[in-house]
Amino acid sequence: MLRIEIKEGENIERAIKRYKRKHRNVKVMQNLRENQYFTKPSVKRRRQLQKASYIQNLRDQEEM
Repeated sequence: MLRIEIKEGENIERAIKRYKRKHRNVKVMQNLRENQYFTKPSVKRRRQLQKASYIQNLRDQEEM
């Protein structure tokens, strides 16, 4: 569970912003969505390879 300690004199909007940043960095929602359905290990590997090749293509295009 995430905890945000509000410092004395701190604006509540700033504390909410820190909470959202921590929440995004912990990837809570992403993990929940991933675990809704079972995905086969072969499908996970295939997606990782596709993502890696896509990123590599982007980097190759940047160099040109």
